[in-house]
Amino acid sequence: MHCQGRSFSSNNFSGPLPPELGNLSKLQELYIISSGVSGEIPSTFANLLSLQVLWASDTELTGKIPEFIGNWSNLNTLRMQGNSFQGPIPSTLANLTSLKDLRLSEISNASTSLSFITNMKSLSILLLGNNSLNGTLPQQKSESLLNIDVSYNNLVGTIPSWVNKQNLHINLVGNNFTIDSSNNSTLLSGLSCLQKDFPCNRDRPLCNNNNYNFGINSGGKQITSSNGLVYEKDDEALGPADYFVTSSKRWAVSNVGIFLGNNNATYTSNSFSQFTNTLDPELFQTTRLSASSLRYYGLGLENGNYTVKLQFAEIGFENYQTWKGLGRRIFDIYIQGKLEIKDFDIKKEAAAVPLRAVQKEFKARVSQNYLEIHLYWAGKGTCCIPARSTYGPSISAISATPNFKPTVSNILPSHKKNHTIAFYVVQRRKKSRTNDDDEEFLWMDVKPFTFGYAELRTATNDFDYSKKLGEGGFGPVYKAWDLHEEDREIELVDSKISKKFNREEVRRTIRVAFLCTQASPAARPSMSKVVAMLTGDTDAGGTEVSRPGYLVDWKFNDANTSMSQIEQGTTDPMLYDSCASTSMVAMPSPSHNNPTHPMLQDINNEL
Repeated sequence: MHCQGRSFSSNNFSGPLPPELGNLSKLQELYIISSGVSGEIPSTFANLLSLQVLWASDTELTGKIPEFIGNWSNLNTLRMQGNSFQGPIPSTLANLTSLKDLRLSEISNASTSLSFITNMKSLSILLLGNNSLNGTLPQQKSESLLNIDVSYNNLVGTIPSWVNKQNLHINLVGNNFTIDSSNNSTLLSGLSCLQKDFPCNRDRPLCNNNNYNFGINSGGKQITSSNGLVYEKDDEALGPADYFVTSSKRWAVSNVGIFLGNNNATYTSNSFSQFTNTLDPELFQTTRLSASSLRYYGLGLENGNYTVKLQFAEIGFENYQTWKGLGRRIFDIYIQGKLEIKDFDIKKEAAAVPLRAVQKEFKARVSQNYLEIHLYWAGKGTCCIPARSTYGPSISAISATPNFKPTVSNILPSHKKNHTIAFYVVQRRKKSRTNDDDEEFLWMDVKPFTFGYAELRTATNDFDYSKKLGEGGFGPVYKAWDLHEEDREIELVDSKISKKFNREEVRRTIRVAFLCTQASPAARPSMSKVVAMLTGDTDAGGTEVSRPGYLVDWKFNDANTSMSQIEQGTTDPMLYDSCASTSMVAMPSPSHNNPTHPMLQDINNEL
């Protein structure tokens, strides 16, 4: 037969490919895309020696990629993505010296090196992401090869010098490359943060830089939303195999994919239309696009549960009343590697209402200090309505916020000089003893509640002993509670003061301290009420005081024992790490060891 092309695309077929197709010896192009077929490629396909294009994507095809494909000497395009093939990649592919476009992905246990591409001198596109490839990058490449994706493999070794070539688009994310000072290419900027396990700020999230959340205005400039969240700009000019890491290393973006028939496509889009169903229409006037795979990463996040909000608006089919609105953009949404929505359709989610914003929220667990959001086109939907390249993932904005109270870091600082305590200095001027609302607090640090480890280290001159104000570690707090329960608070007073103090003021001060450390925020007094209680304007005894929350949660039975366990590594240090909303942050240190010695005396001696 003289049939030159066959397409099994966007259908609901089931079952294996018919072996009879192997009789079409003159067949030049075969497309098997989103067709529902399954099983292995029939052995009769070995007869398709005239084949120039094979595109098999988003199918249930299984088994190994046949060795006989290496005999298709006329093949110039081979695309196998989004299937269920198993490795290894056959070495016979090295015979395909006429190949210009090679795209293989999602091949399980490929366990293949890149040596098979050595003789492919005509290659211009090489997309081999997510195949478990091993070995190193070749030391040389052909001049025509300008689009390379080898992300999410097991490649190792140094980066060859050819990555500095002009006009090269290369994505090396998710491997184990050795990156050192000799790799000075701008293409490699931030790559160390996007290697396996995302090492930047791993186990030391930057809570002091508010690195527990992030917002991104995809494709556009920085915007502050109606709820006060800052959406950082994302206007980097990415190409078909590129990535970008922000200078702060808070987040990154990676793109892979080449639009059909459009080698000069841009990967952002904008519209000056007014969008509905949102309080922030400006967020939806720009989008980032991809022809295949678009990933965003939150880096250095504190571990815990997050709410991830993805925002979309379809600006490719604005006029739904004409044929231009008949296009269908369909892609999949993954969060932390889990498929959350398959065949997501922005237009359908917007109920076919033009320029209607769509928001989708997901719950995600961060356990290794990074968050990955992956939008993936599996070949479904239309490709060319109203114009070519109108397909693939599209997103307007991304945000991630924690569902927990952030802490300073996942682990305690390991610096030996950890005897430090930091607190706010407040000067109070009272205008009226009868009106708490008229009180003014001057010189209060405007930075809310927390100090980072680096800030504490700087403020104390690298934890210089001369800067020490007293011992921390919750030991004195625990002892104070014990004495309070036994009506022995007075024993906390420095013996040097003798009897020249007001016992009721001591009890009142300690009681206020306990009120300020209640587990429930609702049970803690306001600052104005604290001042009123300390001055005696308000009765401090009218509110019930319960055991401080952290003593209950951490089940301290003995302060000295607990702190020694921390030093010996027998207690999880994460339990003691907090940048909770409090006016004081203390680094644990050995607690007071003499229960008969007044603890406040040590602090007074230091002062």
